Amino acid sequence: MQLKIETSKRIELVDITSQVQEEVMKCEIIEGICLISTRHTTAGIIINENESGLKEDILDLLNKLVPAGAGYRHDRIDNNADSHLKAVLIGASEALPVSAGKLELGTWQRIFFCRNGWAKKQDS
Repeated sequence: MQLKIETSKRIELVDITSQVQEEVMKCEIIEGICLISTRHTTAGIIINENESGLKEDILDLLNKLVPAGAGYRHDRIDNNADSHLKAVLIGASEALPVSAGKLELGTWQRIFFCRNGWAKKQDS
């Protein structure tokens, strides 16, 4: 399955939990593992709480750890080295158990597509 995820900012967290759960239900998976991954080298998948302050803190942390325009060698190619480096820190996938047809998530856990780069649209 592929999800089409619309983003509006260069760096952004998009809650995709409902979309992933819907795909699990469509596939009629009762018990198993759901692997969520992105094929983009400037994006990632994370699991955390969906709180506006926390989401902003995560993005701020990534920007502090890997600031744009810090003289990375890769910037000479396409000026988005920070996007690739942030994706390395985040990771490209998460695996979640499925039980009784539902994703096994903690009470506050949500699945996020983390856009770190340039493209307007991303597939995961």
